Amino acid sequence: MVPLVLEKNLWSPVPGEETIMNVPGFWLIRRENQEYYPRGTSYWDRCVVGGYLSPKSVLESFERVVRDSINWPAVGAALDCRVRPVVPSETIALEVQYETDRRLFLEFLPLVVFEDRVLIAKPHRLAEFANVWRQSFREAHTSRLQRADRGDGGCRCLCLKLLKGVCKVNPALGKLDSGQLTAAVLAVSTRKRDWSPDDLAERFLLLIRELVGWLEEGCLPCPLDPKVNLFSELTPQEIDELGYTLYCALSEPESLLRT
Repeated sequence: MVPLVLEKNLWSPVPGEETIMNVPGFWLIRRENQEYYPRGTSYWDRCVVGGYLSPKSVLESFERVVRDSINWPAVGAALDCRVRPVVPSETIALEVQYETDRRLFLEFLPLVVFEDRVLIAKPHRLAEFANVWRQSFREAHTSRLQRADRGDGGCRCLCLKLLKGVCKVNPALGKLDSGQLTAAVLAVSTRKRDWSPDDLAERFLLLIRELVGWLEEGCLPCPLDPKVNLFSELTPQEIDELGYTLYCALSEPESLLRT
């Protein structure tokens, strides 16, 4: 994450559900006090579109710096590896090849913090919402899971890691992202207190059943903000395909490992 420094008196967050777009979990960042601080007062005024700070414009500005202003071959040579920007990419990403058959991908996302809200410049999947910033619950969700595991020696984080791995190797589940899976584990964790490592398989199957149920409803409420539907960017077809794949896995869990 790459934090942006915004002047507090020049910028304010606007909840997406309070706009005509009605997108809970997303925010606009409005330019304020232009009568006293005209355009150009802030460095980020160059990224304003229609009176709001554009995440797309911020990403493009940052990408130009990453792509054109940094000598990545020289950086890689100094680190004894190969470093290069990933093109094309929805976000700003670097590929680091440190062995012949081993690579690491690093993703950079500009973020803005307003009090306890973390807003990131990760584009909405629908083009008409290109000007909104995504609220990130990742750190808060992960912290809660880690605290719960430390408290009872549970397997929540291990179950999440297993679920992420399954979705990574199975193309049919590729539309489920880390944020959705983390929220799912956290939601189940609040209802099921016993997460002994001996119950890992049982809890994993329980998560699959719960995910099938949320997909049937087309809604996965965010544990920290229930009005936010973490499935809102999935199309009906994607939801049907995900639900069918996971439903079949309930009777044949090994199918999740087929690529």
